[in-house]
Amino acid sequence: MTTATAIVAGHGIAFRRNLHLPNPPGKPSFSVARPHAHYRLLVPATPSPRPCRSISSESPTAAAADTAEEEEPAATSEESEEEEVDPLAEVCYLDPDADAEAIREWEVDFCSRPILDARGKKVWELVVCDATLSLQFTRFFPNTSINSVTLRDALASVASSLGVPLPDRARFFRSQMQTIISRACNDLGVKAVPSRRCVSLLLWLEERYETVYSRHPGFQKGTKPLLTLDNPFATNLPDNLFGDKWAFVQLPFDDVREEVELLERRYAFGAGLDLDLLGFELDETTLVPGVAVESSRAKPLAAWMNGLEICSMEVDTGRANLILSAGVSTRYVYAGYQKSPATTQEAEAWEAAKKACGGLHFLAIQENLNSDSCVGFWLLLDLPPPPV
Repeated sequence: MTTATAIVAGHGIAFRRNLHLPNPPGKPSFSVARPHAHYRLLVPATPSPRPCRSISSESPTAAAADTAEEEEPAATSEESEEEEVDPLAEVCYLDPDADAEAIREWEVDFCSRPILDARGKKVWELVVCDATLSLQFTRFFPNTSINSVTLRDALASVASSLGVPLPDRARFFRSQMQTIISRACNDLGVKAVPSRRCVSLLLWLEERYETVYSRHPGFQKGTKPLLTLDNPFATNLPDNLFGDKWAFVQLPFDDVREEVELLERRYAFGAGLDLDLLGFELDETTLVPGVAVESSRAKPLAAWMNGLEICSMEVDTGRANLILSAGVSTRYVYAGYQKSPATTQEAEAWEAAKKACGGLHFLAIQENLNSDSCVGFWLLLDLPPPPV
């Protein structure tokens, strides 16, 4: 694909084609409303509105919990109000205002944690949530019971404990757990989907590291994750995923919100993010960077792209390539450009704009770069790997 030079339009709002390139010293390099974007995961409080277990005698942390209860004096009512998350407790929560039947997708992680049990062995944990965190479930396991049968039974207990149906799909982001998770889900009639679009789960794990794991009596500081995320070399893009032209573009944050809302209201290819849940603090005029793609077969292209679980895009300025990340460990050379000082500056400005927006960016597919509609729109987010 070659770089387009036109201003791109979508749904009656104009994409800004040219990124402002670095100016002489003393002048701003590009116009964004704020120098940085801050987001925080808004995790609802988790008192369980339905009866379900918090700690069982089978939990590898149960003995530690009993000991802790014996040693700690009774808290005053004032202290109880300010009580922090109990690192020994397991979560079993369903938002009482949520429509249980409408929760059709779960995000799942099943992996060891930087915690040792009484035997000196690493504790494993199942963490389950939905994209809105209306459903939250965690359970600890000893390392002697890690298999697809254990996971299958635990996933079934999520549904039975909270009184919700099993989901249609379960996303997971660790490629090393694909066999166990796929078998467990298959036994339950659930489609296992390898994907890094587990944004709520990834941010919840980051939050749990600070509030739960690091405060656990068995916490092992400095322990590296047992199952790290893959980041392989980018491969050639399949022929059916090529577009005709592409361009670096920008869209005001307020219009990005509108695009996400349009995805929910009409039939379209793409995927959004819950920006309210993520707590993005961006001015509505802040320019969010993206990539617009033109294709004479835009609808088939968008349909094929829709099955990739696209999670992010980045520029490899050294090789003058645009890299598309999808699934859990797939990276494609999505497009290239002729390397020159000008194009390198534009690519660097695009990456800088993405960083200034907290990693937020997008991919838009159109029938032509001057059209007033998008056939596909994906809101993407760069996230660091979880600390566990």
